[in-house]
Amino acid sequence: MIAGGSFSRVSAHSRLFRLGNIYMKMLWSRCCWGCCLGLGMVVASVGCSPGNVRVETAQPATKRSTSAATELAFPAVVRHDRQALADHHAVLPVVFQQPPDNQTEESPKPEREKLFVGWKKPDLALVVTGRQAGYIEPCGCTGLENQKGGLMRRHTLVKRLRAQDTPTMAVDVGNQVRRFGRQPEIKFQRTVDALKTMKYQAVGFGPDDLKLTFNELFAAAGKLDGDSPFVCANVTLIDAEYSNQFLVVNAGDKKIGITSFLGEEHLKQVPQGEITTQDPVAAMSAVWPKLEKEKCDLYLLLAHGSLEESRAMARRFPGFNVVVTAGGAGEPTNIEERIQGTDSIMVQTGTKGMYVGVIGVYFGQKTTYRYQRVPLDSRFDDSPEMLQLFKEYQEMLKTLGLKGLGVTPIAHPSGHQFVGSQKCQDCHEAEYEVWHDGIQKFDDHGPHTHATDSLVNPNQRSEIPRHFDPECLSCHVTGWNPQKYFPYASGYLDLKASKHLHMNGCENCHGPGSAHVAAEEDGGDTALMTRLREQLRLTKKQAETQCMKCHDHDNSPDFHVKGAFETYWKRVEH
Repeated sequence: MIAGGSFSRVSAHSRLFRLGNIYMKMLWSRCCWGCCLGLGMVVASVGCSPGNVRVETAQPATKRSTSAATELAFPAVVRHDRQALADHHAVLPVVFQQPPDNQTEESPKPEREKLFVGWKKPDLALVVTGRQAGYIEPCGCTGLENQKGGLMRRHTLVKRLRAQDTPTMAVDVGNQVRRFGRQPEIKFQRTVDALKTMKYQAVGFGPDDLKLTFNELFAAAGKLDGDSPFVCANVTLIDAEYSNQFLVVNAGDKKIGITSFLGEEHLKQVPQGEITTQDPVAAMSAVWPKLEKEKCDLYLLLAHGSLEESRAMARRFPGFNVVVTAGGAGEPTNIEERIQGTDSIMVQTGTKGMYVGVIGVYFGQKTTYRYQRVPLDSRFDDSPEMLQLFKEYQEMLKTLGLKGLGVTPIAHPSGHQFVGSQKCQDCHEAEYEVWHDGIQKFDDHGPHTHATDSLVNPNQRSEIPRHFDPECLSCHVTGWNPQKYFPYASGYLDLKASKHLHMNGCENCHGPGSAHVAAEEDGGDTALMTRLREQLRLTKKQAETQCMKCHDHDNSPDFHVKGAFETYWKRVEH
């Protein structure tokens, strides 16, 4: 790998002093939630090391217990034209997997996009991702077979591509997290470990990455202990000695030049101090001549800016062959864009890690490309390596606890306290029965009474518990803010101390009931009792709004199909 570029440097004495301070803080931080756990950090060589890009042999898919499951390892692509079958070039395979545990051969399978149909074997398979925004795995609340995304599935795809004896590179445009605080810091560290395990050659910065505590950011992204896959032309951590402005990596016998930039609007969000930023065009004007001198076979630009800003940068620097942009909303487009006035192509990453883009590069007198967005659906098994990382991540959260994560209960806006669903049963016996047992025996219990137990004793994802994870607890216990991941005062705190607040209880929709219960038990103030009853009463429309706070587009996509609420409402109607 060649890393290059420089900003104006601070004095050596000042730089070493600050670096030593950061390093000591970093070691202390890692000892607190790494060494004391006995976990250790994942050690993996970064994929942008000197020499050819390594081609891995894919590990066998993990067997599942379902008798109907059939091992479908790397079948050939189903080609639509007979003539294509005679082509002497190999074709990247469709990456199938056995049916999920909760399906049988007779049960309906989701309709899936066919992959790489008609592709000749490329000279380079370029894997592009970005804007993960903290979605390191699909929640699974509505069944993993119904959801897309996650690092575990991504790793399986990358390994299977590398097993095809084709040089494979992986790059990411940045924004691994979407919040700041202790849990996002840990999540960022583990995500970087995952990217290194997957041998990512280049990773850009997103604005939310740069809002993390600098010590944690530098520990993961800085060039402290050697090479780093992080690269950006106009963002520097401390100074250029500890940051890459561009990278040159080898893929087979080809040289690939890579840089990235953070767009103007995003720069406004970057905190000042140890992070130095520059105007994107000015920075690229300094970096591009140095990168061009490397005489690479392919130039790649990771653009963390708007679509128009990405296009404008490509037009100003037409030497970039491929532009990967964080611009655009929602799902990535299913075709590449030819940038007008250039020979460059541009692809979008989409959001939340639900898709991976794969670009097939065919070098020649005129380099050509094929592109497909690949949905990370249930056809991809969970990678054992990623499962181990996720287990360690959950163990870190357990060791730190809510206090160590900086999660502090705050008073509920109503000023009332949570008392638990058992208190409701005394007067609302029929409604309690609907909540607890469900209607018409849809389940052994009502759908919300499984909520906490599904975290403590999960039947998916290698049975890794999630009940120390605030992002999971917020919708699986009683007395939390479901969107901001914190408990209200008197809300659930832990399994033992908060047994009465296990499950997703009545008060999550109706509000804390302490005042209502006290007034009813006293029985002396009829006007007060009436007012408090009305405060807790919900119209059907209000109930739907409450449901959507947990059953959002990310966690319950089926909930947002037209007419779905009416169907689900029948399970809990009361």
